Amino acid sequence: MHQRTPRTSAEDIRQKLADSIICGDLAPGTALDETSLANAFAVSRTPVREALRLLAASGLVQQKPHTQALVAKPDAATLAGMFEVMGYLEALCAGLSAIAMTAPERDALDRQHTMMAADVRAGNAAGYSQANDGFHSAIYDGAHNAYLGELTRSTRQRLQPFRRAQFGMLERLLRSHQEHGLIVEAILQGDRNGAENAMRAHIAIVEDAYRQLTHTG
Repeated sequence: MHQRTPRTSAEDIRQKLADSIICGDLAPGTALDETSLANAFAVSRTPVREALRLLAASGLVQQKPHTQALVAKPDAATLAGMFEVMGYLEALCAGLSAIAMTAPERDALDRQHTMMAADVRAGNAAGYSQANDGFHSAIYDGAHNAYLGELTRSTRQRLQPFRRAQFGMLERLLRSHQEHGLIVEAILQGDRNGAENAMRAHIAIVEDAYRQLTHTG
């Protein structure tokens, strides 16, 4: 019996579009035309419309009645507020990791940081960016607070297109890795305040690097 090809669902479309936004293939401000997307995914406009609604609910897409959906492009004040919250959340994760991480988790974080040096030396921005996600994720998990991890990951996803932009500057790879080194050192020493301060400074520098790259002030 001939098997029918599974239909592309709204969730499938949402995930593919989210991935494209987060990795930078769809830049902030890009228009998302329902008809073009429906043709690209070989579906009707209904699942595309639902996917865009879901993306709007997560903050990755801006959608207003009777206007075309756009990849979210927060204004300067909103973006600054998002980075500020991100700084507090990630700092809290780092501080809790300093006192809650198990020995194997500390060893894994240290290894992750060491391995990322190869991407820095090679100027491999794409590889470093991917490893950077793993580095921060390890710290979220190391805090051993599931709700905090959920909040932090959600906020990180909103900021991901803007965080990734910093790696367009190759010298930023080295500086980012050095900042990570301070965070790792504090966590390995069980220094909660030191880990929080190092992480908060790191996120502030990430925001500044993005602003320099895009000349947003």
